[in-house]
Amino acid sequence: MALSPSWVFPELDASAAGAARTRQDTLTKPRGSLGALEDVAVALAGIQGGPPASRPAAAVLFAADHPVARHGVSAYPAEVTAAMVANFVRGGAASSVLCRHLGVELRVIDVGVAHPYERAGGDGAQLRRDPVADDPIGDLRVEDALSEDVYERALRAGAAEIDALGGDTRVVLLGEMGIGNTTAASAMAALLLGLAPEDVVGAGTGVTGDALSRKVEVVRDATRRVQGASSAFRADPRRVARAVGGKEIAALVGAMARAIERRMAVLVDGFIVSTAALALVRMDARARAGMLFAHRSAERGHAHVLAALEARPLLDLGMRLGEASAALAALPLLDAACALHAGMATFASASVPDRAPPGTS
Repeated sequence: MALSPSWVFPELDASAAGAARTRQDTLTKPRGSLGALEDVAVALAGIQGGPPASRPAAAVLFAADHPVARHGVSAYPAEVTAAMVANFVRGGAASSVLCRHLGVELRVIDVGVAHPYERAGGDGAQLRRDPVADDPIGDLRVEDALSEDVYERALRAGAAEIDALGGDTRVVLLGEMGIGNTTAASAMAALLLGLAPEDVVGAGTGVTGDALSRKVEVVRDATRRVQGASSAFRADPRRVARAVGGKEIAALVGAMARAIERRMAVLVDGFIVSTAALALVRMDARARAGMLFAHRSAERGHAHVLAALEARPLLDLGMRLGEASAALAALPLLDAACALHAGMATFASASVPDRAPPGTS
């Protein structure tokens, strides 16, 4: 994979998308009557370069800790990241259950979990610890989270996980786990969108009152630190991702980029994954064409990120769990879109009269 800014993103296949739209218009239904399901089928065709397919699909989660958690920005202690990695493997996490229910492969990649965890005891997920997990990470409130070298290694870790998937994978669902990472994503969103911290900081794991105010102040300190650098630095999405992001967020950027390069559709999860998507699109606008968006999170900043990406999410269920749970909840809509596209009869094949052309009687 060519690292930023030299990713090689394919253009949408206009011929495949056009053929999919033409077929949609000949199926036994009023044109456009399946709404977003029609658009999903057409988008998948353009991304994949052929008939739209939602399977095989794979869920890839990146897990890492954040030193900023020491400032009390989460309702849970940092040890929860490690405990949840073990929970994924045992099959007890929401994403593990949904993957099992949907028949989706789940891969969990430790790119920086700070505490030990049990690696055995279940078959809920494939688990791998990438060497970048042992690299240092800074407290984004007072210093850059990632050095240039660590950022590049995290990008490569994300790309490597996509390359490890089967070559016939058509849809990739990306997720994350990391106590403190809504703080990192909020700081990224504030800097990338030019918004005040209070406009993007949300409850995350459920912080309220004084804890929420503290989280806002932590993000304010982080953004002021970056804004105090040169204007060229604070306008650079790579600089933003390094300064206030995290290893799992950088890995998400690398994974998205590689999936799009390989014409795998990326089904974007919630606030954190969407913020990584925004950073990638700011690095290279061509990446946006390879993305579909699963849902609108209850996190305060997500609506701003979606608006900046001109994204039309498939679901709005008040979810804010992360770990690809909403992407998994949306995957059956992709399944339905592809099944309808392939399986419905056309007006001609079913001998059903089509709508009369305008001006005829």
